[in-house]
Amino acid sequence: MLVSAAHAKLNLTLAITGRRADGFHELVSLVVPIALADTLTLEPGRPLGLTCDDASLPVDGTNLVLKAAAAYVKRRPSAIVGHFHLIKKVPHGAGLGGGSSDAAAALRLLDEASGDPLGLEDLEALAAEVGSDCAFFVRGQAAIMRGRGERLEILPAAARAALAGRKVVLMKPPFGIPTPEAYGLLAKAGNYRPAAQAEDELAAWVARPAADPSVLGNDLAAPVFAKYLALPVGLAAFRLNAGLNGQMTGSGSACFGFVSDGFDHARLREEVRQAWGQGAWVEETVISG
Repeated sequence: MLVSAAHAKLNLTLAITGRRADGFHELVSLVVPIALADTLTLEPGRPLGLTCDDASLPVDGTNLVLKAAAAYVKRRPSAIVGHFHLIKKVPHGAGLGGGSSDAAAALRLLDEASGDPLGLEDLEALAAEVGSDCAFFVRGQAAIMRGRGERLEILPAAARAALAGRKVVLMKPPFGIPTPEAYGLLAKAGNYRPAAQAEDELAAWVARPAADPSVLGNDLAAPVFAKYLALPVGLAAFRLNAGLNGQMTGSGSACFGFVSDGFDHARLREEVRQAWGQGAWVEETVISG
């Protein structure tokens, strides 16, 4: 049996610079992996299939794990396949990239089982066919993401070192937000950031990476918050009552905030449940690389 962790990600910044002719959006985003992870196993030699410990997730061909497997087999028809089992820790509909990370883990496992691996560059190309941000999860290194998410520039060592190990707290209300809906809300508003501005702002942070990059913002937040009022109301309460400066990650609905030693996590959990109900999710983790 082969095993791979499928780490979640945070969009510490997310600038959307326009909409393309193919319907996708152009973005510039600082993305980091976090310790929170699903676990994907592969039993090579069994018929291709998928099971999951979360009964709410589909385990048919709509799941990105099996879509990734199909892409790998199309590239390598003689590939050794098998049965996947997924243990979910990353909530879906959260903007944390759980499904995309699971897909990248499937590609890595199939490549490991082959005995003649394609290598990371080829896996990134395959991952980009599966989903816009899947390529990031093949290596899972802090990077600047461009295009529709498939173009990656690994951060310089000094910037990666400034982020690695930093503690963050994650919060998610009981509802998720489909990625197409979040981008659709932005497209309707039409509030795109000039590409040169986004690049200059991020370059300034990379040059002096000690500062908190999340202040550069997430362009999906305003249109999403205008529809899902529980998010901005909750974040305002967490800032006032628990001292947490929270930001939305990706297309939401999960939010995050940097914390230091001694942060009152119990107080924050109480505030999150008061604002978002008992079905809200809170998790402490760290930036992992």
